[in-house]
Order: sequence, then C-alpha cells, then structure tokens
Amino acid sequence: MNRLGSTYGGWTFADNKDLQRSIIVAAGLGEDASFDVAFAEKYDARVIIVDPTPRAAAHFQEILAALGSPASSGYVSGGKQPISAYDLSKINRDQLTLVEKALWNHEGEMRFYAPANDAHVSHSLLSGQGGTSRSRHITVQATTIAGLFRQLAIEPSTVPLIKMDIEGAAFEVLETMFEDGIFPRQLLVEFDELHHLNSENYARVTNAHERIIAAGYELIYSDGHSNVTYYRA
Repeated sequence: MNRLGSTYGGWTFADNKDLQRSIIVAAGLGEDASFDVAFAEKYDARVIIVDPTPRAAAHFQEILAALGSPASSGYVSGGKQPISAYDLSKINRDQLTLVEKALWNHEGEMRFYAPANDAHVSHSLLSGQGGTSRSRHITVQATTIAGLFRQLAIEPSTVPLIKMDIEGAAFEVLETMFEDGIFPRQLLVEFDELHHLNSENYARVTNAHERIIAAGYELIYSDGHSNVTYYRA
C-alpha cells in the first residue's frame, strides 16, 4: 500500500505496476491537489482532475503557473494548500488536465449547491449534503464517467484508478459507471455521508458499498472515517 498527499487531501492505494505512465481520474479538487500532483510525479502519469467549482479552477490555474518550481514549504492542515507546498519541478503541462464539470449519473446542466460556510470550497449536486446551502447555487455541466472518457478520447480499460471525492454523489456516479461496463482496478471513494451520519446517509453508504462489492471489488483500506479504497483483481 502507498499513501500520497497531505493529511487532508491524501489517499492510500495499492502500489501497482499498472499505475506507471497511466491515466487516472481524480474527481474533486477543491484547493488541495496534493494527491494529484504527487501521483503525477511519482508515476509519470496523467491525472484528469474533474471539478467545476470556481475556486478549484482558480487553484488549478495557480498550479499551472508554477509548473517547474520545487516545493518551498510544507503542507498545511486543512483543505487549502499553498501552491508553494507542491513539488512541481518535474511536472509538465500534459500531466494535469482539469475538466470543469461535475460527475453525475447523466449529462446536462445541474445546480451545484454552495457550502453554507463561505470559508469552505466544496459544492455538491445534492442540496443540503455536507452542510451545503439549500438555496445558493451555481449552474454547471454534469457528465458521467463514460461521457468524460468520450470527451477526452480515453479508452476506459486503460484507466487503472479513479478517485471520487464528490460530496455525496458517489453512489449515483458508481452505479452508472458499472452499468456502462467501466471497472477500474482501484476505486478511491470518500463517503461524505459518514460526516453527517443519520439513517438516510447510513443507508446510502451501505447500498453503495454493497453495490461495489457486487461488482467484484474488495475493500482493502479504510481510514476509519470516510475515505476507503477498493480493489478489483
């Protein structure tokens, strides 16, 4: 097992040979790209980042402007990393791609609900999910995993890992992805519902977990909170 990224934004996964020079999908950027940058550097990989949040897009542009620069500071606690914390000395422009769309179970325009606390960055397609506002929103384009691959002309079977940190939308996205016959070897999923546990959220997480297991995956890691890793042999 390997872990890359900050305490807040890092992920644990199986350190497989198929990750070298791979293409992966990392849905949910916010203002912590520590996993995405570290993965691109370690595996000489291309990371497709999916996030339509305006602050995430601004953070991504700052990263591009700093390409070629080594890290000059460490990661900070919380979800807003300084650009100086990223080691961008070996990253080229082709390794990081931002798609400003939201992942969902169909394509089209969707309301993307803002966090109730303006200090937070994460929006959600689900009103009230994770402390999001039930009224304030922006309009974004949504896509499925299959639609994303079509847009970027990527063969799904060549993608060994997909990360989903998408504020409660994982169940719908995963269900559609499996229906479309897309089964990456590794799934890194944040179940945001576990931060706001009630009977409805517990049922959503249980259903999602059971659907993932039924698709042939094994749970190989949990951080004990909300981040889990599944592996499909």
